Amino acid sequence: MTDYQATTARVLMLAPAMPSPDAPTWAGAAWVGAVDRQEALAASAVELAGAQGFRRARLLVRDGREVAGFVDVAVDAGGDVDPAELGRALRELRTTRLPAAPTGAPVGLVSVVIGTRDRPEDLRRCVRSVLASAYDDFEVFVVDNAPTTSATRDVVAAIGDPRVHYVLEARPGVSRARNAGLALASGAVVAFVDDDVVVDRHWLAALADAYARDADVVCVTGLVPSGELRTPTQRYFDERVTWARNLERRVFRTAAPPADLPLFPFSVGAFGTGANMSLRRSAAIELGGFDVALGPGTPARAGEDPDLFTRVLFSGGALAVEPSAVVWHKHRPDRAALRSQALGYGTGLGAWVAKLMLQPRTALAVLRRAVGALRQLGALGQGSGGAGADQVSAAVDVVGGWPVDEAFLEATAGLKRVELVAALGGPWRYLRGRRAAR
Repeated sequence: MTDYQATTARVLMLAPAMPSPDAPTWAGAAWVGAVDRQEALAASAVELAGAQGFRRARLLVRDGREVAGFVDVAVDAGGDVDPAELGRALRELRTTRLPAAPTGAPVGLVSVVIGTRDRPEDLRRCVRSVLASAYDDFEVFVVDNAPTTSATRDVVAAIGDPRVHYVLEARPGVSRARNAGLALASGAVVAFVDDDVVVDRHWLAALADAYARDADVVCVTGLVPSGELRTPTQRYFDERVTWARNLERRVFRTAAPPADLPLFPFSVGAFGTGANMSLRRSAAIELGGFDVALGPGTPARAGEDPDLFTRVLFSGGALAVEPSAVVWHKHRPDRAALRSQALGYGTGLGAWVAKLMLQPRTALAVLRRAVGALRQLGALGQGSGGAGADQVSAAVDVVGGWPVDEAFLEATAGLKRVELVAALGGPWRYLRGRRAAR
């Protein structure tokens, strides 16, 4: 869904990352998709499918499978991009370098686990994108988490693909859903995605290559760019989450702490997000899977992803960030989601820190980094030296370079304070979740 389609030898037609029948209503909305650099440079015209009503386009630029970065270009009234403007932007991007060729054993079967709850349309789109993968050795487990309807079961039945399996997990919680899929997975690698994503067709192949390159890598995450930028809220999320811009291929090990991440191994934003993460199945089982007292569907509301990342690193395993493993994410578009997101991240952060403090080995590491962590805490829980607390606490009057209305200003006011207050209640909520898990 994210690759270009050539209509003639010289005209390039690009498809949106997440198609929608609705025209944008905000002047700052951007059409989102991907383009191959060499194909675009060779084209005499570049057309964007479904771009009517958009003034700008954000394009993920690739050299084959390698991600070079993003460009932002104007869109004319007909939904076209000026090839000259696009060409200048493409030439300014960095030159990509191919990674070392995998030398380890091929991964083989990959198990994909999709946790979901009563979101049939999102789920249908997600599963179809996985089934369109260029990597052909995979199985899919759709875990129906504490459903209130039969919609998820109906979607799986309608897809009717023998590679897609329906799993019921009646107990609520994303961590429980992921563990249910992990228990049934047959693959050497288990990849986890949320139901509100569309995976790139090369996603699975990129994950498999990352494991084959480094034998000690037990967790691989990927790039999670915004699949939609239609509303100020989506733009606001996009500008403040670091995992949407992790373009550098890195491998993290506690034996070699990175000098540029003083909070390591608690540099959460640098490691990615649970919307696009994978684990060697054997290592995941040895670690005990995901903590069922953390994550959406629990009192803690979040925290399951950073908990898993740090447990991987403290166990001696390596964590790899693989930018070419791309998953497009649909941010929630409404203003109410801003406060809910801040509450969730704050509560989850406090719960995760509480868990770390309950273990002597990790408690000391947390205390050594506490001051720096407080300095870098940013709104929406993703502060890691990028969009810092000073930027977030400032008055917001434009998003993505476009003005926003008073209602949006009211919705964003005090988000950092909301998150910090929620973090204070996180420890109590974690203890509640642990009791409930028993």
